[in-house]
Amino acid sequence: MPRDTLTREQIVQAAVELLDAEGLEGLNMRALGKRLGSAATAVYWHVGSKDNLIALAADQAWSEIALPDLTATGWRTAAAAAANGLHAMLTRHPWLVQAFGSFLMFGPAKARYDDHTLAVYEAAGFTGSLTDQAAATVFTFVLGNALGPAAAASLSRKLSGDGNAEQLMRDSMAEAREIAAQYPRLRARLETPAAGYATAPDDTFALGLQALLDGLDARLAGRRASTAPGE
Repeated sequence: MPRDTLTREQIVQAAVELLDAEGLEGLNMRALGKRLGSAATAVYWHVGSKDNLIALAADQAWSEIALPDLTATGWRTAAAAAANGLHAMLTRHPWLVQAFGSFLMFGPAKARYDDHTLAVYEAAGFTGSLTDQAAATVFTFVLGNALGPAAAASLSRKLSGDGNAEQLMRDSMAEAREIAAQYPRLRARLETPAAGYATAPDDTFALGLQALLDGLDARLAGRRASTAPGE
């Protein structure tokens, strides 16, 4: 495809698809050009650099998150919806978790999400730096919970390039089970969902998010009580 028939939107969409399939390590301009039926130089002409392309792909992923309407719902419902939307997006695009540590990513869609989440915690009653702390606390909780699926996806890609991938995984997990069996609490969980690589029991994310919002709610209640008239 000649460069004058390509668009940045086509390139970014193809980059997201390639990143989803191959991860950060699988993204290069030659592979992307092949996917688009174009020369790598044409791709460079539109996006400038690989780093810039990853930033553009990341921002497209951020644009997928639906933002709750604060005029139609309470702050806790809105906060949970925003956190669940972020978690779902990071699970769909596990390469984005990896990219946080290697690339500077801040575009219009991420700014839109960040601004809206600050509005959610302002609506709750947080003010000043406490607003930023509440938003950052929930964000890092979501990011931490996305690490497991991202790690599993990365490992799966790494092993898929080896002809003995299944045997390697079996051997590694068998060794891990032998180590875990030496510790009573881990041994008791060897036959449960918690025993998988980078996994957790069902509803773990929902439980943690509810507990986190409960804590923020209690912090607000405590602040209101301490500033109530006559106190």
